[in-house]
Amino acid sequence: MTESPKKTSVLPSGGGAALMDPSDTLVLLLDHQSGLFQTVKDIPVADLRRNVEMIARLCTLLDIPVITTASEPGGSNGPLMPEIHQLACHAVYVPRKGEVNAWDNDDFVRQVEATGRRTLVMAGVWTSVCVMFPALDAKLAGYEVYAVVDASGDPSEMASRTSLARFVQGGVKPTSTNALLSELHRTWARPEAASLAQLYGLVAPNYAAVIESFQRAQQAADPKP
Repeated sequence: MTESPKKTSVLPSGGGAALMDPSDTLVLLLDHQSGLFQTVKDIPVADLRRNVEMIARLCTLLDIPVITTASEPGGSNGPLMPEIHQLACHAVYVPRKGEVNAWDNDDFVRQVEATGRRTLVMAGVWTSVCVMFPALDAKLAGYEVYAVVDASGDPSEMASRTSLARFVQGGVKPTSTNALLSELHRTWARPEAASLAQLYGLVAPNYAAVIESFQRAQQAADPKP
């Protein structure tokens, strides 16, 4: 079992000690497939897809590696949503040989290990299976594991609640898309600030209205000649 490296993102104040280190973070997007989307009942599928798209954009913006995989994409589960690889062109797809649990696939585990990163952020469909199984196995293998619950989906509210309880019991940390964005963002004093603000508008559409209102107020206060 390999220990996580010392976090490079901790400030002299101690800020960030309990948060993800972006330089040690790897995102795993698991089985976001068209057929499985049709079974999701615990979150509107449009919201789920938008949150996944935001994560892909965030990983591109902050240069965070992404690994994707799909279970039986030629069958009823359907193909992986194409937006992931369109928005995160650097994402690596790992095919499986029928395994339900991605962590049962040696190629997938080797790809994770090859990144050298020990903080895994997972999302997928179904939460109770496609995320749960590899998350618990990765945690047991010594990784720090987060599950993004609103970038994942399940067939029922009960399945979602049960998944959340089992995550906590197994030491997997549940999080949300908005929290992930903020945790990796950390400060507005960075060159990507304007692009990051646009991402907040994806995970919280009302925030896009806040940005627009602020921009209109600025323009009114300082009209151009």
